[in-house]
Amino acid sequence: MTEAEIAAAAEALFQAEETGRQIGLLSLAHPGMTMDDAYAVQKALVARRMSAGRQVIGWKIGLTSKAMQAALNIDIPDSGVLTDDMLFESGAHVPRGRFIQPRVEAEIAFAMKAPLAGETVTRADVVAATDWVAPSLEILDTRIMRVDPATGRTRGIVDTIADNAANAGIVLGPQRHAIDAFDLRRVGAILTCNGEVEETGLGAGVLNDPVMAVVWLARRMALYGQRIEAGQVILSGSFIRPVECPPGSRIAADFGDFGQVAVDFA
Repeated sequence: MTEAEIAAAAEALFQAEETGRQIGLLSLAHPGMTMDDAYAVQKALVARRMSAGRQVIGWKIGLTSKAMQAALNIDIPDSGVLTDDMLFESGAHVPRGRFIQPRVEAEIAFAMKAPLAGETVTRADVVAATDWVAPSLEILDTRIMRVDPATGRTRGIVDTIADNAANAGIVLGPQRHAIDAFDLRRVGAILTCNGEVEETGLGAGVLNDPVMAVVWLARRMALYGQRIEAGQVILSGSFIRPVECPPGSRIAADFGDFGQVAVDFA
C-alpha cells in the first residue's frame, strides 16, 4: 500500500469508530495488502487517535489460541494498542452505542514496572519486568465489516490487524497478584452472560503460557522499533472464544482465587 492509501484507511477506521458505521474489508479494497501494510495502517490509526487527545496505556495480544488462529488461517498471534479511553473498572456500565458489535474475552493482564525491548527478550525478562498480574476482560469491536455482503468473504488477518487487532476496551479486575503467586498456565475462568455459563478456559490456552505471549509481543515490537514501557498494561490473549454482547448483557468472569471481573452493556 502507498502512504496515501495507508493514511486513507486509517482515517476511514477512525471515522467508523466515531460514527459507529463500519467500513468495507480493506483486504478487498487492497488485494495485495500485507501484514506489514496492516500494521502500518494500525500505527497511523493510533496516531490519529492520539491527535484526538488519547494516550497509549499498553498493548493487547490476540489470536494466541490454536482455535482462533485456525479460524483466520494463520499461525502467529497479532497485537494492538490500548489507549486511556478504553479502560473500564470492574462493574462498569458501558453506555448503549459506545461500541458497534461488542464481544468479550477473558484474559490475564500484566502491568509492567520496567521496559522490555529487543528480539532476545526471554521469559525470565518478562517475569522480572512485571509489577503485577490481574483478571481482566477484553472488549472487542469491529470497525470493519465481519462479512462482505456482496461476496460473503469474511475478515482476514490484515483486516483485523489494521483494525487495531479488533481491540476496543479493557476491564481490569481489582485484584493484584505477584507474577509468581499463581501458576498462570492453570489460572482459569468461568465466563457468564446474564448468569448463564458461556465459556470456560485455562491460561495454558495462550501459547501454553501467558508469559510467553508477552515474550512474543516484545520480540515482535522490536521488529518495528518499538518497546513495552514501564507502567503499561498488557492483555496477554484470550483463552476462550469471543462472547457476543448484545444490549442488556451482563458479563462476569470468575477466575476463582485469582479474582473476578464484570461489565454491563446498557
